[in-house]
Amino acid sequence: MPILGNVMKAGHKVALVTDGRLSGASGKVPAVIHVTPEATRGGPLAQIEDGDVIEVNAQTGLLHCQQSLEHREATLSSANHTQFGSGRELFHLFRQHVSSAEQGASILYL
Repeated sequence: MPILGNVMKAGHKVALVTDGRLSGASGKVPAVIHVTPEATRGGPLAQIEDGDVIEVNAQTGLLHCQQSLEHREATLSSANHTQFGSGRELFHLFRQHVSSAEQGASILYL
């Protein structure tokens, strides 16, 4: 978030849109978090590509991608694969068993 804050200070318009969880949000950068369904569950963020322009309407709570997503294939994240290094492998079990944000993002079973 500090990097996005610096980009804003430079005069650019930025916002963070994610289906992930976010801690440490300062409130300076507009952020839309917990978008559901998540990309790994076939949600629309899996179709977003670099360079797409996304309109964020904070008053209505709607997101709109200005590019057509109709004919795009979903790009699934590698988050479901075991990742190694910096302790990331410790969270593999949680990534495999966490429920959706709509269901509380809790562990289903271990």
